[in-house]
Amino acid sequence: MLDVIDLHIEIEDSLIPETVVHDFDISVSAGEIVGIVGESGSGKSMSALAIAGLLSRKDMKKKGSIMFEGEELLSVARARLRKIQGDDIAVVFQEPMTSLDPVKTIGYQVEEALRIHRDLSDEELKQAAISMMRDVELPDAENLYYKYPHELSGGMRQRVMIAAALICNPKLLIADEPTTALDVTIQAQIIELLKRINKTKGTAILFISHDLSVVRSLCSRVLVMNKGRIVESGPVDRIFTSPAEEYTKNLIRAIPKFEKRASVIDNGDKKPILTVKNVSARYKKITGYFSPGSRQKLVVKNASFTMYEGEIMGLVGESGSGKTTLGKTILGMLDDTEGEIIHYSDRPQMVFQDPYGSLNPRKTVGWILQEPLRIRGGQPAEEMCEKAKEMLGLVGLDESFMNRKPNALSGGQRQRVCIALALMLGPKLIIADEPVSALDVTVQDQVLNLLIRLNRELGIAILFISHDLKVVYELCSRIIVMKDGVIVEQGTDMEIYNDPKDPYTKQLLSSAGYTK
Repeated sequence: MLDVIDLHIEIEDSLIPETVVHDFDISVSAGEIVGIVGESGSGKSMSALAIAGLLSRKDMKKKGSIMFEGEELLSVARARLRKIQGDDIAVVFQEPMTSLDPVKTIGYQVEEALRIHRDLSDEELKQAAISMMRDVELPDAENLYYKYPHELSGGMRQRVMIAAALICNPKLLIADEPTTALDVTIQAQIIELLKRINKTKGTAILFISHDLSVVRSLCSRVLVMNKGRIVESGPVDRIFTSPAEEYTKNLIRAIPKFEKRASVIDNGDKKPILTVKNVSARYKKITGYFSPGSRQKLVVKNASFTMYEGEIMGLVGESGSGKTTLGKTILGMLDDTEGEIIHYSDRPQMVFQDPYGSLNPRKTVGWILQEPLRIRGGQPAEEMCEKAKEMLGLVGLDESFMNRKPNALSGGQRQRVCIALALMLGPKLIIADEPVSALDVTVQDQVLNLLIRLNRELGIAILFISHDLKVVYELCSRIIVMKDGVIVEQGTDMEIYNDPKDPYTKQLLSSAGYTK
């Protein structure tokens, strides 16, 4: 069905053209699931976007051949390509919040491809959208139809993207990191959903991911990319059990496991750095444009815990459980809150889940990193610039990134810039909201080691919010479990993993594949 031969992609929007994909070859048969893995910036997404016809025709030079059902997509007329896009070939993008229109309802966006490619009534469109939202396990689809992206959790937004991509029953689904932002239970549901769609409808899937465990559970074949080239390909079991290339071996070694990286900190002689007492948080929701009334949604309910100097504490739970809201409440970013929050350190910082939405798209990385220092004042420009370069070095980026803008960075590079930004003022407490969820396994490995080093050398305490229980196991000495805004369980890492008390904790551990 799909046959790509010698695809070569060169970016021409700078003085020196840069080749980002070299001699890319792939064949996908009808009903087959093929994976592409590699580090951030390896050319995975660029190759997939070329297949979908979504690369610019002005500032990118493409050579080779992309044959889809006997039709050459590189040279096809734009009008014909538009008929294929969304109907025969659909895409699920990596960052749902930046891919969804913030001023359109969820229902309208799920229907969009149907509206373009089918002649259906408004009621037929609505029923098709609701049915598809149910298929991807979105709760209360009838009410969700009228909501907006900002009202949904990250995991729910990703499922909306999948529903929108599947609405026309495409022959080829290109899934670019579709499970990256999802917790383990929802991730397992999405994988099962993709398997079911593949089996019942015969939809071929090109699955792009840095999570090799997910690729192994879903795909029959896998291609490994590095620096724009395919370095290894073959049946997924052979690649995982007997990789030929050292690069592939490094990727497999970096897969998170239930093994400890950090030593457990004894809190007996440590002073508190944060105390949270009976904290609740609400979001106000306006009932109508002309209505002065509003209704409130209680998102965090009577949360209490204490963090100590220099410890790494995990905060886990499914999407929508209130983890991020609790983190924002701790830093005073929400108005409608109750309870008591006591900070024993100055200028605590947060690393947000969506790196692209966290960075000013019009400014360079150097300008962004120096902004906290400019606001604080009292430091020469040269020192601020050197400090920014130093922080880039800490997160594994060289000073050439100082002059780049966020849209010129890969997802993993953007996340590292966000971590560097959080370090600029030398905080003693960082709230890290899914800081490695968008990173490939090798960069994730580097960032986790970086966080441990910052914790040990600088004494920075970290509240580590994550849906990845393997990463939390590797990193955290104590763990908080949240469900529906309530802390259902908290304790040391061994208490939570080896002797969980709450049924919800047991469910999370089972979904993550943990055994004693």
